[in-house]
Amino acid sequence: MLDIKTVRQDPEAVAAQLARRGFEFDVAAFQALDARRKQADMDSQALLAERKSASKKIGQLVGEGMSVDAAKAQVNEILEKIAAQLDDLTDQAKRVQAELDELLSGVPNLLATDVPDGKGEDENVELARWGEPRRFDFPVLDHVALGEKLQQLDAETGGKITGSRFTVMYGPLARLHRALIQFMLNLHTGEHGYREIYVPYIVNWESLHGTGQLPKFAEDLFKLEGEQDYYLIPTAEVPVTNVARDRIFEDAELGEHGVRFACHSPCFRSEAGSYGRDTRGMIRQHQFEKVELVQLVRPQESDAALEALTGHAERVLQLLELPYRKMALCAGDTGFSAHRTYDLEVWLPAQETYREISSCSNFRDFQARRMQARWRNPETGKPELLHTINGSGLAVGRTLVAILENCQQADGSVTVPSVLAPYMGGLTTL
Repeated sequence: MLDIKTVRQDPEAVAAQLARRGFEFDVAAFQALDARRKQADMDSQALLAERKSASKKIGQLVGEGMSVDAAKAQVNEILEKIAAQLDDLTDQAKRVQAELDELLSGVPNLLATDVPDGKGEDENVELARWGEPRRFDFPVLDHVALGEKLQQLDAETGGKITGSRFTVMYGPLARLHRALIQFMLNLHTGEHGYREIYVPYIVNWESLHGTGQLPKFAEDLFKLEGEQDYYLIPTAEVPVTNVARDRIFEDAELGEHGVRFACHSPCFRSEAGSYGRDTRGMIRQHQFEKVELVQLVRPQESDAALEALTGHAERVLQLLELPYRKMALCAGDTGFSAHRTYDLEVWLPAQETYREISSCSNFRDFQARRMQARWRNPETGKPELLHTINGSGLAVGRTLVAILENCQQADGSVTVPSVLAPYMGGLTTL
C-alpha cells in the first residue's frame, strides 16, 4: 500500500506516476474521502474541547446561584449530548477510513523512475544474455512429445483425475523433477545464505491482502469453501513474506544481508484470463512447483538485495547450462505490488523463443505497510517498515521443460545435466 502521506503531499504527481502503468488514480475521490476524514477529526477535537469546558461549568453555575444538583444535572445533559455526537463522529470516521483504506488497497505500487515505459511484455527491455542456444541436426521435439515418447509424461491421465492443465509424471522424469527441487534448495541454502522454511499451503485473506493479491486479483485464486476465508497459495511468496506480518525485527535479527528464506511449495493458480494460452504441456498449469526466494531487508539495502537475489536465480540456470536472458519489465508489465522487476527467460528450442522462468521483484515498503512488517532502527530506537524482495529460484516445472527440450538427443532420449547427477542415483539419461 502506498504511504498516504506521499499521496496527500502531491496526489497529481502520484496519479501521473501510476498512469505509466495504465492505472487511473481517482484524485478527486481520494481528496474527497480524505477531506471527510479530516473534517471528522476536526469535529471530534472541537467536541472534546467542548466536553472539557462543560466539565468546568458546574462551579460557574453554582456561583451564579444555581443549586449544586441542578448544575450537575444541566452539565450532565450537555455531556450526554456531546458523548452521543462523539460516538456518531467516531463511527463516521471509521467508515470514511475504511473507504479510504479500500481505495488505497486497490492502488498499485509506484515504479522506480528508470523502469522503461511500455504497455506490455513486447516492450520489456533485454539487459543481458547468458549461453548460446544449441543448434540441432535433427528435428526438435517439444517437451510434451518427448515426455510421451519416453512414457513418463501423461496429461491425459492428469485430465482424467482432475481436468485440463494437470499432469502426471512417472519414473525418471518424476525423479528429475524431485532432483531439481533438492538441487535448488541445497544451492540457495548452502551457497547463497538462505534459511529453508516450510509453510502452510493454505492461507487466509489477511495474508493475501498483505502481499497484494487481494482484493484486486481474487479471480486468479482458488478459494476453499467453508466458514473461513481460506485460499490455496498462488506462490510461496504469500506465506513466507507473511512470516513478518505484525512483527518487529530487532536489527541484530536482520544480520548483514537481512533475513533470507528459501521455500519449496506447490502453487495453485486459476489462470483466469489466460484461456487458449499455453494449453499444451507444462508451461501454464493450475498446479506447479517452485522454489521461492524471499528477502526482508533494511530500506537502504533493498536495491542491492534485488540484484543479489536475481543473481542467485541466474546461478541455477548457469549450473544447469540452460541459455537465458535477463529482462527489465516495462511499466505496463510490472506486477501490482512491484517497484521494479527483472524476468529471467529460458530458451525453449521447440518454441524458438525465450520464456519466463523466474520473476524477481523489489516491493520496497509496499507489502510491509500492508502487513506492518517492521524492524527497529538502532539509531532512533523506533520501528520502521522493512523492504521485501522475492523471486523464483526457479519455477520447477518450467525448468524441467527447458531441460527436456535443450538436452534432447536424436533418438528421443534426454541427457541429465551433470550437476544433477548426485540427485539421480547415477542415472545420466532419461
